[in-house]
Amino acid sequence: MLAIPDTSPQDERTAELVTTLREDVLPKLSDQTGAGFFVGGATAATQDYADKVAQRMPYFIAVVVGLSLLILMVMFRSVLIPIKAAVLNLVSIGAALGAMTLVFQEGLFGIEPAPIEAYIPVLVFSIVFGLSMDYEVFLVSRIHEERERTGSDESAVREGLAHTGAVITAAGLIMILIFGAFMLSHQRLLQQVGFGMAVAILVDAVIIRCLVVPAAMQLMGRWAWWMPAALARRMPRLNLESRPQPTDTTLAKEHAS
Repeated sequence: MLAIPDTSPQDERTAELVTTLREDVLPKLSDQTGAGFFVGGATAATQDYADKVAQRMPYFIAVVVGLSLLILMVMFRSVLIPIKAAVLNLVSIGAALGAMTLVFQEGLFGIEPAPIEAYIPVLVFSIVFGLSMDYEVFLVSRIHEERERTGSDESAVREGLAHTGAVITAAGLIMILIFGAFMLSHQRLLQQVGFGMAVAILVDAVIIRCLVVPAAMQLMGRWAWWMPAALARRMPRLNLESRPQPTDTTLAKEHAS
């Protein structure tokens, strides 16, 4: 049977019609006749895909965030820095998805409201989380180098931001312009991706990396680099400064001399 609704395929009322058919109308008909039923069409397929993505999204986020936490923990030998990075990355992604919802789904700024494609949040999350982690490693690595050189947490944060802030801002501006150009397209999909990515990078590069991260590092002080001794002994060592790490024998000789 072919049913053509009065509303458009992306209209919310069309999605409600699919749900009503599946949960109310057709089950009663199946009980009366014993016939099986399936509801197809573009709207039904999109709704099924969105439901499947929503079911898998928590696992996807857990894997990405968990691996990032582990890598940062090994790199910086810290517990608080990876947690801080993951939380702030999720903040920038949440800001982007929220802005996309307001503009494209709620119709802010006169945009015709319509549902956001189900795979766009996954795409935005993947790319933005990677870029955010890149900025995080770039900034915190420089702070770590200054801390190893001077031994001062306050000076390390100041000098690390001074050496990397302009680079991060410039790189973010380039990315914002690139993704902002997507919004000039007549295709709604490209507009959504470009807008979401531009907002996420603006929030991450300007607000989070250049303001929130240095402030958090300043407030945490030496506790930012804390790791339980038992865990530190089991963690492999990575050389962030690209110079040989002193061995126990070398340290003993220097101490004796």
